Amino acid sequence: MSHPHPELSLPPKLPAGGLRIVALGGLGEVGRNMAVLEHEGRLLIIDCGVLFPEDHQPGVDLILPDFEYIADRLDDIDGIVLTHGHEDHIGAVPYLLRLRRDIPLYGSQLTLAFVDAKLKEHRIRPVLRVVREGDTAQVGVFSCEFVAVNHSIPDALAVAVTTAAGTVLHTGDFKMDQLPLDGRVTDLRAFARLGEKGVDLFMVDSTNAEVPGFVTNEVEIGPVLDNVFAQAEKRIVVASFSSHVHRVQQVLNAAHAHGRKVALAGRSMIRNMGIAAELGYLDVPPGVLIDMKKADQVPDHELVYMCTGSQGEPMAALSRMANGDHRVRIGHGDTIILASSLIPGNENSVFRVINGLTRLGARVVHSGNAKVHVSGHASAGELLYCYNILRPKNVMPVHGEVRHLVANAALAVRTGVPADRVVLAEDGVVVDLVDGKASVVGAVPCGYVYVDGSSVGEVTENELKDRRTLGEEGFVSVFAVVSTATGKVLAGPQILVRGMAEDAAVFDEIRPEVVRALEDSVAGGATDTYQLQQVMRRVIGQWVNRRLRRRPMIVPVVVEA
Repeated sequence: MSHPHPELSLPPKLPAGGLRIVALGGLGEVGRNMAVLEHEGRLLIIDCGVLFPEDHQPGVDLILPDFEYIADRLDDIDGIVLTHGHEDHIGAVPYLLRLRRDIPLYGSQLTLAFVDAKLKEHRIRPVLRVVREGDTAQVGVFSCEFVAVNHSIPDALAVAVTTAAGTVLHTGDFKMDQLPLDGRVTDLRAFARLGEKGVDLFMVDSTNAEVPGFVTNEVEIGPVLDNVFAQAEKRIVVASFSSHVHRVQQVLNAAHAHGRKVALAGRSMIRNMGIAAELGYLDVPPGVLIDMKKADQVPDHELVYMCTGSQGEPMAALSRMANGDHRVRIGHGDTIILASSLIPGNENSVFRVINGLTRLGARVVHSGNAKVHVSGHASAGELLYCYNILRPKNVMPVHGEVRHLVANAALAVRTGVPADRVVLAEDGVVVDLVDGKASVVGAVPCGYVYVDGSSVGEVTENELKDRRTLGEEGFVSVFAVVSTATGKVLAGPQILVRGMAEDAAVFDEIRPEVVRALEDSVAGGATDTYQLQQVMRRVIGQWVNRRLRRRPMIVPVVVEA
C-alpha cells in the first residue's frame, strides 16, 4: 500500500465547513475511477470502477480501488453516484457492496440496469435510485444535481454536488458531440447556469486533453460503416466494447440497409445489448438480429458478427477467431472491423490479432486506416469551451494518466484560471476545499487491490514480482510436438507443474482433450505455432479453472515436426 507522493504526510482533520476530496483511483491511470467526497462527517462516492491488468501483472483478473481509506467508515457513506455504465466506472461496485450491501446507488436507467445485472452474478440485491438529467437528489448532506453529457454510451451524467463548502461539478466521462445519435447533447445550458451560480471546483475528464480541436461527431461513422459493408464480399465481423450501444446501433442499421443478419457473440455483448434493447436504448430493425446458433444457416454475404475483443483481449471472441480457436472460422474474403480506439498499453495485443486475421486472408479495417470509431472523451477545444462557460474558481483534472492531467491543467490556466487554483493530484492525494480555495493537504495509502480468481486483495506486489521474475510460482508448462502435414500430435502433451499443490498426474484426464483440440485446430487451418499454443492455453486454462479453481500462468510450447 503506497501513494505516489511519499513527501506528503497523512492529512489533518478536515476543517469545519470544509469539503474533502480523495481519489482512490482514476488519477494517474485510465481506469479504476473512484472519488470520495467528505463533508460534516458524511461520505459521498462518485463512481467505483476497475482497472484491467497489463502484461506485467500475470494472473490478475481485475484491479480494484483501495477501500482501506473508507473501510472503517462504511456507515458514513450516504450514497454512490455512478456517472455511466462503463466497467472502469461501475466494475468495482460489487466488491464495495460486499462490505455494506445497503449503500444506495444513484444513476441513470441504463447505468443502473447494467449494474443490477452485474450484481445479480454476485448475488447482491442493491438499493437503486434511478435519476435522470435535470433531477436533484438529496443524498445525506450532499445535494446532487444531474446534467446530461455525451459519451460513447447512452445515459451518461455529470453531477453537481453542493454543500455548505461550495459546489463541485464532476463531469464523469464526456464529450460535446453536437449531432449525437440519440439526440441527447451535453447540456451546456445547464453548465452555463451552474457557472452563473458559481462552480467552486471543476473535476473534469482529461483523457483527450492532449488532442487539439474537437472530437468527430458519431454520425460521421455511419457512412464509413455503410461503405465498408457495401464493399464486403463475404462475412463481416465487427468488434467493439460490449457496452457501446451507439456503435451496435450503427452496425444494425448498416446490416439492415445491406440485407444482412447480425449475430451477437460474447456473453457481455449479448447481456448488455439485451438490456439496452429492452429499455429502448437500442432500436433493432425487424428480422435483423439472429441467434448465434442459427448463423451457420445464413449465406456468408448476408451475415454480420458483432463481438467483443477490439483491444486484443486473449479470451475475447475476436482473439479466438484470429487464433483459429472459435466456431467462426475466418477466411479469404471476410471483412473485420475494429470499431474502437487503441487504448495505450494494448498495442501489441491488438496488432497480434490484426496480423492473425490478415494471415487468415481477412481484410481488417481499423481506426488506423479508416474512420470507424471516434473517441468518447472531450478534446482540448471542447475543454476550453467548458472552462470559458463555467469560469470555475478551482480546477482538479481527473480521469487520465499524468500527462493527460498536466495537459488539462495547462488548458485551465490558458483560460484564466489562476495556476495556484489548479490542483494536480494523483490517487490517494487529499484535496480540501476550504473558504473557496482547493489545495493539497496530504495523502493516504492507496495501492492496487488485485482480484485473482476468487481471491481479492491477497496478491501483493511482491508476489507479482515473484511471478514475473521466477516464472515458477503457480504456472503450468505444456509441451507438444505437432505435425502440420498430417495434423497429428506426435508427442505430448507433456505437462509440468510448479507452484501448485497438485502434481502433473492430476492433469492426465485433460491430456486427450488437449490432443483433440490441437488436431481439430490444425484440421481447421491453424498452422502457426502461436495459434496452437493459444489453443492449448485455453483448453488447459478452462479445465484448471473448472476442476482446480485456479488460474495459474500457463506456458504452452508447440514444436512443428
